[in-house]
Amino acid sequence: MIKILILIVFVAILVSLGTGFFAMMGDKGQSKRMVNALTVRVALSVLLFVLLYVAWYTGQIQPHGLIPQQ
Repeated sequence: MIKILILIVFVAILVSLGTGFFAMMGDKGQSKRMVNALTVRVALSVLLFVLLYVAWYTGQIQPHGLIPQQ
């Protein structure tokens, strides 16, 4: 369940990144949409780190290197 929540938050971060990009290109700095997108993206990133820590602490995910040990 927490893995799905982590994936949803990650996708929401990407959507916020796209929203900020289109606000930057379309508004030319005339509105606060870029600032709002950045605020949402930072909040979602903090949430993602918290979720990753909780999942690791409870043993639902396990860190590993690029080449798993035999």
